[in-house]
Amino acid sequence: MDFSTTMIRRALNRERLSMTLKKGVEPFERLGAYVANLPPGDRLIVGVLGLFVVVASLVGVIALERTFLVVVPVEGGTLMEGVVGTPRFVNPLLALSDADRDLAALTYAGLMGYGADGTLAPVLAERYDLSEDGRTYTFTLREGVEFSDGNPVTAADVVFTVVKAQDPTLRSPALSNWANIRAEAVDSRTIRFTLPRPYAPFIEQATLGILPAHLWESLSAEEFPFSPYMTEPVGAGPFEVASVARSSNGAVTSYVLTAFNGYALNRPYLDGITFRFYNDASDLAVALRTGEVKSAYGVAEEGALAVPYARVFGVFFNPSENPALAERAVREALSNTIDRRALIDDVLGGYGTPSVGPLPTGIGGDLPLPETETRRTEARELLADAGWEYDEEAQAWLKGDQPLAITLRTANVPELKAVASRIQGEWRAIGVPTQLELYPATELTQNVIRPRDFEALYFGEVIGTYPDLYAFWYSGERNDPGLNIAGYASSNVDKLLEEARAAVDDAEARAALIEAERLIAADYPAAFTHTPDFLYVVPDALRGVELTRIAAPSDRLRTARFWYLRTERVWPWFVR
Repeated sequence: MDFSTTMIRRALNRERLSMTLKKGVEPFERLGAYVANLPPGDRLIVGVLGLFVVVASLVGVIALERTFLVVVPVEGGTLMEGVVGTPRFVNPLLALSDADRDLAALTYAGLMGYGADGTLAPVLAERYDLSEDGRTYTFTLREGVEFSDGNPVTAADVVFTVVKAQDPTLRSPALSNWANIRAEAVDSRTIRFTLPRPYAPFIEQATLGILPAHLWESLSAEEFPFSPYMTEPVGAGPFEVASVARSSNGAVTSYVLTAFNGYALNRPYLDGITFRFYNDASDLAVALRTGEVKSAYGVAEEGALAVPYARVFGVFFNPSENPALAERAVREALSNTIDRRALIDDVLGGYGTPSVGPLPTGIGGDLPLPETETRRTEARELLADAGWEYDEEAQAWLKGDQPLAITLRTANVPELKAVASRIQGEWRAIGVPTQLELYPATELTQNVIRPRDFEALYFGEVIGTYPDLYAFWYSGERNDPGLNIAGYASSNVDKLLEEARAAVDDAEARAALIEAERLIAADYPAAFTHTPDFLYVVPDALRGVELTRIAAPSDRLRTARFWYLRTERVWPWFVR
């Protein structure tokens, strides 16, 4: 085929294409000409109908898109969080304040952590194995995990952290959790923990944040608290420190945390969280209302998220300081006199759940409350049946020449003071003179609780996210530093608490705990009052916040890596 023939065919093809396009356009040209020749009123009707067709088509496309596409969180956005207090020890071994624990929870990571639903899940570890006797846990680190300074996380870092926690000269709050546990680095990615006896709650202890040994191992216990990394931490958590602002006197006023791209479980959705620190709850409430911060806990604002704390409050009796309290009838009368529902509504603003047992609401057997209408009459009858006689002249109950009077001690904290005052009034109403003594929180711990220098103590116990009553009610924990502050002893309860600790099966552990709770409550070693609510205000746009069991305020941050402010629609097969 010569060149001229080829050119002729190309020209014919272009002509045919031109005619085809012209034919396709002609209907629209004719339609446009037709509409142009219509009267103005008809043209308006056609225009409206055309607009309707376009809008209907767009709505149809959007509806189709919404039917098949799914909304997913995407990266971006920053949260402004307000906290009362000032951080000083942002370190998992020495964190003392809520501000310390908040920042440590976000900048450090443990072998274990928490999933989006708040349940325990591996983080730095990819898995763990438990021996048949329940005493040996073997963890395997994920490949490639690193600290925020780029150094790898190794088994040596894990062992260093645990050994440091066990150092009594450091005085770490984590010491009691790790005492008598042997930690060994099998190889660079494998760590073996050997327990002296089976202890089911151990797996929760594995959430302890891991320190980078290369930054801390050269420091003595005395130098440890003064390291610059105490306020500018280097960890393997979902966030890292971008900047720290201080006042003219050196106090920290704010922290800017940014997402850590090297986090073991993918970077969090939020670009960052900025913490601002305030002197007291009233200053924080003002900052929240003015928009200076967008989220805060412990502030009773409309729309706040509320979940029960893993805590129980009550009056703990000490018979060794007041012989009258050795009588079960006296303790029962004092306990049953308290109107717990009114206490929650009138004193605590409705933020709490009445309780008469040592387990937080929702964990234990939720024992029945005393009848409120007849509580005072029944309390007087209990005392009378136990041989106490009410002396109208002395305005007191007497047994022989022994009067029934109580000194009630608590911390000089507004909420505790208000509840203790209410209890004081309840006991006075049944003829039991009650003196209320208030102490600064630190002094209460050192000079009242530790030496057991009280007749009755209004206080709260943090049961923890893994319920365990051993430290609070086992007979071997009656002396300091044990936490059995009521000096309670029961061989049956001891046996149940040992069973609950050793049980690998959650159902078995729960059954033992509930039975132990029933026995403890029946002995009235304390007048339990309530489980308080944890309140957390977050902006409406923040999603993914899951509050499950809160033992300490920092527990709200367990799922922070799943929180998000932005979303987009994608096809289902693109969802990660």
